[in-house]
Amino acid sequence: MSASFKLGIVGGAGWLGGAVASTALAAGVVRAEDLALSYRSAKPDRFPGALWTDDNQALADRSDVIMLSVRPQDWPSLELGAKGKLVISVMAGIRVAEIGEKHGTRRVVRTLPNAAAEVGKSYTPWIASGETTEDDRAVVRAIFDACGLQDEVGSERDIDYLTGLTGSGPAFPALLAEAMMRDAVAFGLSPDVARRAVNTVLSGTGRLLERNDASPADTVEAFLGYRGTTAAAIETMREAGFDDAVAKGLAAAFLKSIAMGKA
Repeated sequence: MSASFKLGIVGGAGWLGGAVASTALAAGVVRAEDLALSYRSAKPDRFPGALWTDDNQALADRSDVIMLSVRPQDWPSLELGAKGKLVISVMAGIRVAEIGEKHGTRRVVRTLPNAAAEVGKSYTPWIASGETTEDDRAVVRAIFDACGLQDEVGSERDIDYLTGLTGSGPAFPALLAEAMMRDAVAFGLSPDVARRAVNTVLSGTGRLLERNDASPADTVEAFLGYRGTTAAAIETMREAGFDDAVAKGLAAAFLKSIAMGKA
């Protein structure tokens, strides 16, 4: 990767574009004076030294790397020429070939970070077009390593699947936490105690899995082996269809991702 490059984030006023900008700046991946961000309505008061603009083409013209951080449904109306430049998409469902054709470049990378990018804990899968260079790949790795972890995957089908598995970010653990908290409150615990208990369980689990690079299956099996209260809970949840519900949810997300790219 070159020592410095100019990064433009279309939709930088949004939560994801802003999160990527924040972590990239904090990690020293890009300098504030080399960062441009676009907005649609009110100019944000963030990132001193960076350029804010409501002109997407002006942003593209001054940038070496252009990140598209807009809603997939807003992308068809985005007018922006990026001839020969590296374009990184963080949009769900939009195909590499479509992005390249619309914006006039063969150097395209499709990625899918999640909301945890804001705290440097996103998982970001990505895939690059055939014309993307090794220097381009180094830029992508640097940006998304700053956001958490990243992997170059083998196909856009993989990205479509991971749209549900990891693109949803904290949504699935939060869904589990919501169900646990609701049960705790129904049992009689105060909402404050229930919230702290549940949030600490999930955050502690994440730290343990990350620190030990542990297999979730091994962790589950270890608790099953104790044949105690946790084993009773796990077995009952599975008998009630927990694993099947998760599989059906991920399948629905996969199909939605494909549909979004065809809309």
